[in-house]
Amino acid sequence: MDRRRPAPGSHDVDVELDRAWRDHRRHVLDIGFRMLGNLGEAEDVVQEAFARLVRADLDDIDDVGGWLVVVVSRLCLDRLRSNRRHPTSPEESLGDRPADQASDPADRVTLDDSVRIALHLVLERLTAAERTAFVLHDVFQYPFEAIGEIVGRTPAACRQLASRARRKVTADVGATRFVVEPVEQRRLTERFIAACSSGDLDGLLAVLDPDVVGEADVGGRIGIRTVIGRVAVATGTLQFLGPDSSTTLLSLPAGGDAGVLALRHDRVVTIAILTVRDGLVAHIDALVDPVKLAPLSAALGT
Repeated sequence: MDRRRPAPGSHDVDVELDRAWRDHRRHVLDIGFRMLGNLGEAEDVVQEAFARLVRADLDDIDDVGGWLVVVVSRLCLDRLRSNRRHPTSPEESLGDRPADQASDPADRVTLDDSVRIALHLVLERLTAAERTAFVLHDVFQYPFEAIGEIVGRTPAACRQLASRARRKVTADVGATRFVVEPVEQRRLTERFIAACSSGDLDGLLAVLDPDVVGEADVGGRIGIRTVIGRVAVATGTLQFLGPDSSTTLLSLPAGGDAGVLALRHDRVVTIAILTVRDGLVAHIDALVDPVKLAPLSAALGT
């Protein structure tokens, strides 16, 4: 998407906006996706937030990243409250999958995994305020004081909203569907993403088990491509998900494992499931085949 630009002659402001886009876009897109459960809507919200940043006086903003989080969260909250969303059922989208692939035993990301990844299946029954408090606190560890400013309630009320949402998620979808990934697992996923996004080979090696196995379903005649060992997996991962790949990486829940979603030109190009063992990534299952990705992309709103 093209960003709105400041007026000609505003070189310093332009540099600051470019830095904000580079440093904060992925994080606020992650928040938008978790709250709305739809990547297309999340992209629209983030675009609007940056358009507002262009119109704002940057000298009055002490923390641009924090400002963007508040704006994106409030825009998402407005969307949730407006009841304008009419999402297509993930099961219906996935049902369009060709019959000859529906039972393919080589699928590393199965139909059940795809349904789990469709976040709005899980959060649909929460109120807008519950959803906001739950996502910002339980997923992103924002304090209730900050969440209260976004939703217009006291920190104590936000604590109750998150608690109520947590009970609903547990009761409605159970352990086989969405679970909030443990803090340490999420941090490991963020380190994986940061290393890929910056091309930091040493940083990526640090999160991989020495005997890590990477499997990529690329489709066609090649089928499953397997790579074994920390160096080989890290090198291959940076080739496909590194800074030269023009991808934006987001974290997402995938059952009990960590998940990474790669977007290019607003389309899902890779979904990688990271199996974490003893604090390191021991196995990576990546789905790259565009034919198999198509129904999942539709379910996620891209």
